[in-house]
Amino acid sequence: MQGETTHPGLPFMKMHGLGNDFVVIDQRSGEDVVTPDLARALGDRHRGVGFDQLAVLSNSADADIALTFYNTDGSLSAACGNATRCIARFEMERSGATEMTLVTERGILHAQDAGKGLTRVNMGQPLLEWHEIPLAEAVDTLTLPISGDPVATGMGNPHCTFFVDDADAIDLETRGSEMEHHPLFPERTNVQFAHVVGTDHLRMRVWERGVGVTLASGSSSCAVCVAAARRGLTGRDVKIDLDGGSIWVEWRDDGVWMTGETRHVFSGTLTPEFLASL
Repeated sequence: MQGETTHPGLPFMKMHGLGNDFVVIDQRSGEDVVTPDLARALGDRHRGVGFDQLAVLSNSADADIALTFYNTDGSLSAACGNATRCIARFEMERSGATEMTLVTERGILHAQDAGKGLTRVNMGQPLLEWHEIPLAEAVDTLTLPISGDPVATGMGNPHCTFFVDDADAIDLETRGSEMEHHPLFPERTNVQFAHVVGTDHLRMRVWERGVGVTLASGSSSCAVCVAAARRGLTGRDVKIDLDGGSIWVEWRDDGVWMTGETRHVFSGTLTPEFLASL
């Protein structure tokens, strides 16, 4: 019909890090088209593509790439470690580089080729003060006044970590949903349940705010490493077994580095019909 707007297709990539899956849209050569409505529609695993987070690439004057992250509910996330690793791996393979910088709301993050197909990213220093995380009131972040004695950590987004006897025995759907909205966390929180497997070896399961249960989470893995080291349960260099696989996290003087596998699963194009329906 005359006067109707024609919606061009929109290219995207599907990636995952240990089953923590992402849709990636590159806006570096075009206009900004991603909105919370598009994020919610894309995140629907039945009517869209499905993801834990949507990552949007744009140009930056301060780093090689700028990244913006959306959760499946359309809310923004300041950090997404596994998506950052996936995108860094793709861009390094495309350009032939062995390291690069990516800027997020968390700041400028440094990524490196770790060899053997692995990619590492420095997620920056953890935030340990109550107002940085942020929490609703001044409390000891190492021992929160919540049943179960969790630890609070900021990795650009808030985290609440419970150390339990058996992470696999936890009703993650119920406990995670309850804790995400705890009043001590005014911006909601990611929730982890972890137990010690052995020396510098943890088992962890995660509930992500704005998403739900996920097979893995990079920023959550960093938060659990920091919380375990602060509690004296492990050292600062740990292996963490998640539902989707294992990741290695090291809390160094210059930040929290995480190393693991990534996968570029497929590339596709969102149809004009899908985009016009939003």
